[in-house]
Amino acid sequence: MESLSNLPLWLIILGVILVLFDSVMKLIALWKSARNNQLAWFICLAIFNTVGILPIVYLVLNKQKAFPQDD
Repeated sequence: MESLSNLPLWLIILGVILVLFDSVMKLIALWKSARNNQLAWFICLAIFNTVGILPIVYLVLNKQKAFPQDD
């Protein structure tokens, strides 16, 4: 089994960046789903680790306009 010290530096940096990206996206999606009282989304986001795909899908599908338009 290969240890981390034998891996190339760029591969370690890439792994750290991917882990940080996944963590940030997951936390944002969990926070927004909790604020919107969407229990099913919250549970799915908390259980499934999809390397940032599920949180991005949730954020794209449930984005709200920052400034509502006056009608």
